[in-house]
Amino acid sequence: MSTVLYRLGRAAYRERGVVIGCWVALLVLLGALVGLLGPATDNAFTIPGTQSQQALDQLNVQFPEAAGGTAQYVVVAPRGAKITDDPFRGIVRDGVRRLEALQLTGTVTDPFAKDVRGALSGDGRAALINVQLNLRSPSVTPDQRAELEDAVAPVTRQLSPYAGRGAAAALGGPALATEQPTISPTEGLGLLVALVVLLITFGSLRAAGMPLLSALAGVGVTMTVVLGASALTRVSSTAPLLALMIGLAVGIDYALFVLSRHRHELAEGRPPEEAAARAVATAGSAVVFAGLTVIIALLGLAVARIPFLTTMGLAAAFAVLVAVLVSLTLLPALFALAGGRVTPKARRHPHRRTGFAGRWVHLVTRAPLVTTVVVVLGLGTAALPALDLRLALPDGGSAPVETSQRQTYDLVSEHFGAGYNGPLLMTADIIASTDPLGVVDGIAKRLRGLEGVEAVTLATPNRTADLGLFVVIPTTGPDSPATSALVNRMRDLAPEFRRTYGVDTAVTGQTALAIDVSDRLGAALVPFGIVVVGLCLLLLGLVFRSVAVPLKAAIGYLFSVGVSFGAVTAVFQWGWFADLLGVPKTGPVISFLPIILMGVLFGLAMDYEVFLVSRMREIYVHTGDVRAAVQQGFQASAGVVTAAAVIMFAVFAAFIPEGDTSIKPIALALAVGVFVDAFVVRMTLVPAVLTLLGRSAWWLPAWLDRRLPSVDVEGDGLRRELALQDWRTPEDAAVVAEELSLEGPAGPVFTDVGITLPEGSVLVVHGAAGSGKTSLLLVLAGRMAFSSGRLRVAGVSLPGHRAALRRRVGLGEVVGVNDLEDGLSVEQHVAERIAVRSVRPWVSRAAVNRVLDQVDDAVLAATDSRRPLGRRTLVADLDPLQRLLLGCALGLIGRPQVLVVDDVDRARSRAGREAVWRGLAWLARPGLTVVATSQSPEDAYAAVPAEQLYVLDLSGSPVVPVEPDRPLESDVPVESDVKGVL
Repeated sequence: MSTVLYRLGRAAYRERGVVIGCWVALLVLLGALVGLLGPATDNAFTIPGTQSQQALDQLNVQFPEAAGGTAQYVVVAPRGAKITDDPFRGIVRDGVRRLEALQLTGTVTDPFAKDVRGALSGDGRAALINVQLNLRSPSVTPDQRAELEDAVAPVTRQLSPYAGRGAAAALGGPALATEQPTISPTEGLGLLVALVVLLITFGSLRAAGMPLLSALAGVGVTMTVVLGASALTRVSSTAPLLALMIGLAVGIDYALFVLSRHRHELAEGRPPEEAAARAVATAGSAVVFAGLTVIIALLGLAVARIPFLTTMGLAAAFAVLVAVLVSLTLLPALFALAGGRVTPKARRHPHRRTGFAGRWVHLVTRAPLVTTVVVVLGLGTAALPALDLRLALPDGGSAPVETSQRQTYDLVSEHFGAGYNGPLLMTADIIASTDPLGVVDGIAKRLRGLEGVEAVTLATPNRTADLGLFVVIPTTGPDSPATSALVNRMRDLAPEFRRTYGVDTAVTGQTALAIDVSDRLGAALVPFGIVVVGLCLLLLGLVFRSVAVPLKAAIGYLFSVGVSFGAVTAVFQWGWFADLLGVPKTGPVISFLPIILMGVLFGLAMDYEVFLVSRMREIYVHTGDVRAAVQQGFQASAGVVTAAAVIMFAVFAAFIPEGDTSIKPIALALAVGVFVDAFVVRMTLVPAVLTLLGRSAWWLPAWLDRRLPSVDVEGDGLRRELALQDWRTPEDAAVVAEELSLEGPAGPVFTDVGITLPEGSVLVVHGAAGSGKTSLLLVLAGRMAFSSGRLRVAGVSLPGHRAALRRRVGLGEVVGVNDLEDGLSVEQHVAERIAVRSVRPWVSRAAVNRVLDQVDDAVLAATDSRRPLGRRTLVADLDPLQRLLLGCALGLIGRPQVLVVDDVDRARSRAGREAVWRGLAWLARPGLTVVATSQSPEDAYAAVPAEQLYVLDLSGSPVVPVEPDRPLESDVPVESDVKGVL
C-alpha cells in the first residue's frame, strides 16, 4: 500500500494545478446541483419489519385520515379563570376554525364537542386541540410548520393581554417534536481552537492553514453530496450535521498527520517533492488504515436494519472517505504550492529530551505496574455511570425551552399529564367481524383496565368498518420505561383478542415506533461491539505482528467507550453540568448514540494507536531495547497526537452548547472519548503496559506470522524499494539476485547467492541435502521472505511486492507448498487450480481438457508413447513422469513468466530423468524462464539447448560453468557471474 501511495503523492505534487482545479470544480459543480435540486431532509423515523411500522402502513391504506402526523395546539386560561369561560372558549373555537381551514389538516378535534374525551384538563384551565395532518410522513417540513404557526398566530395574540396571569398557547405535538438542525456560530469556535493549536504546533501560519483548508474542502464536498442526495431519497435531518461534525474532525486530524510527516521529511533534508511523496506513503498509510476502520464501522450501522440510521451511517462514512481522499491528493498539491517554505526550524538543542513529553513518558514508565493499576481503576470508576444508561428517541421534551414544541410539551404535561405527549395507537383488523362496534367497545373497555393507561380517548372503526382504531393515553411520558412496559402489555393482549373477538391487533404510533427503534438498536449493540472489537484485534495484529498490542488496544478502546457512556449518562440523565452545557431536559439519551460512538471512536483510537506504537515498534526493531523504544517513540509522536486530540476535542465540544438535541449527546460522547482515549489510554496506559510487558509485547506465534498478510502501514517496504531504485539490472534478466541469504531457526539456510538469469532460460539448482534448494525456490517465487540481499524476479523487486510476484511466477509441485493431493482425481486438481488462478466461481470442461491434453502431449514428447491421463484417475496412481508434468502444467495456468519446479529428477534411471526434462521442455512456451531443483543437473543437457542452460550449486559456490560437450563435474572452476552455458 505504501508504494501505491508514494506514487499517488508524487503525482499529486507534480500535477498540483490539475488536482486543485479538479477539487474546486467538483465543489462548484456539486454546489450548483444542490441549488437546483433543493435539499429536503426530514425527521421521519421508519423501522421496516416491526409491528409498529406494519400497522402504520396499514393505517395509510385503510385509515388515511388517522395515519399522518399529529400536531397539538394547547390553550391555557389565566389563573383564576376556566377555559370554558368567555372569552377563552371563543379563542379556542377560533383556533379550531383556523386549523380546519388549512389544506394541510384533516381531522381537528373541538375540545368542547360532546363526543370528545380528555381534551379539557382536570383543573379546567387548559384545552387541547388535536390536529390530524394530511401527511404521508409522520413529521412536517419547515414550510408546513410555518403554515401551521401562521394559522394559530392570531389566536395566540388574543391571549397576550392575559400572559401576566399565566395564560399561554403553544403549538407542538409528535409531528413537530424536532426541528431541522442548523449550524450555529458556536461550531466555528472549534475551527478557531484548531487554528490556534496548529499555530502552536507548527509555528507557521502557512502550515497551520493547510489542514484547515483541506478539511473545509472535504466537508464542502460531503455536505453538497449529502444535501443533494436528500432531494432524491429520504435523508434524516441529523445526517448532514453528523457528517459535518465527523468530516471536519477527521479531515483536520488526517491532514495533520500527513503534514507533520511531510515537515519531518523536509527536516531530514529531502527535496519537497520527495518529502511529500514519502509523507503520503507513510502517514498516508496510517490515514487509510484509520479511515477504513471508521468507514467499516459506520457502514456497520446497517446491521440494525433501520433506514434513517443506515442513511446517517452512509453520510458519515462518506465524509470520512472524502477526508481520506483529500489528505492523499489535495494536501500534497498544497505542499507543492508551499514548496520548502513549511520546513521546520532546526532545534537549538536536538539531543535534549523533548520537554513535557519526555518527562511524562519517563514518569508513567518509571513504575509501569502502578501506572497501569491506577489508570485501570480510574477508568473503571468513570465508566460506572454507564450501567444506568437508558436509550430513547428525542421528543418534544428534548427541545430547547424557548421553542414552541418544548412549551407545548411542558403545558400538556402540567395540565393533562405526561402521557398526552405520547399517545399510543392500536389497530384491530375487524373486517371479518359481524359486530364491529361491539368489538371496538369490548377492546376499548379491556384497554382502559390496563395498568399504565390514563384514558382511551378514541375507539372507532373506519368508514368501511374493516379496521378499528384506538388512541390510548399512557400515565407516563413517551421516554419513560413504564410506557415501554405498557406497549409490551398491549401487545401481549393480541392472543386474547384473537380468541375472544377473532381479530388481529397491533400497537403503533410515534411513541411505539420510537420504542421499537430503541429496542432494535439495543439488540444490535452487542453484535456490533463484537464485530468492532474483533476488527480491532485483526487489523492491529496485521499492522504490529503482535498478540499483546491488539489485545491492549482493544481493552483500552473499551475503557474509552465506557467512560464516554458514563459521561453522557451523568450529564443527560443525572443532570451533572446540564445547565452549563445547555441540556434542556434530563432523561434517556438518543438511541443511536452508542452504535455511532463505537464506530467513530474506534477509528480515531486506532489512528492514535498506530501513530504512537508504530514509532515504538520501529525503534525496537532497530535497537531491541524495549524501554528506550517506548520512550523515544513516544517523544517522536506525542506532539502530533496531542495536537490532533486537542483539535478533535475542540471540534466535537463546539457542537455541545448550541447543538441539535440529537447531535448534542453524540458530540459530548465523542469529545470525552477522544480526550480519554488520547491522553489517558494511548499516552499513559499504552507506554506503561508496553514497558511492563517488555519483549513479550512484540511476540507473535510463528504459525500465525506466516499466515498473516503484510500491511506495511509503517512504510518499511517502501524504504526498501526506494533503496533499490538505483539498482541497475539487465533489461532481459528474468531473475537477478545479489548476496541473497536466508536465516532459519537452526542457522543459515543459504548465504550470498548470486544469480543473473536471462528470460527464456533454464536454471538448475542442485546441492547436498539441507543445502536449501527448495527454500531458494520459494524465495524466488515470492512465497518465502529472505533475510538479506537484493532480489528482482520478473521485473518485480522483493520483498515489497510479493503479492504481485505471485501472479507472475507459477509453481509446479514444490515440497510442502504445492504438493499434489493423492486423494484427488486429475480432473479435480486441474479444475481447482484453474478456479484459483482465474478467480472464477465456475470452470468449463473445455478448459480442464486443454490442460490435460498438454500433459498427454508432453508425455508423448518425452517417451514417444502416448499414455493418456484418465480424467478420474487419482494422483496417487500416476507414474513419476505423469505426476511431475501434471504439476508443471498446473503451474503454467495463467501464463506466468517464470515457472519453479522442485525435484525434477524423481525417476530412478537416467533415461527416465532425461524424459522428464524433454517433457518439461515441451511444456515450456517461448520466453518462459524455468527454475528447477535437481540432484542430476547433467540430465537437463539432453533436452535444454546449451545457450539456455544455467546451473547453480548450493553446496559450495553460487555458479558452476561447464563445457557444452561433456557432463557437469564437481571439480570444475567456480565463477561468481557467468553468462552463457553453465
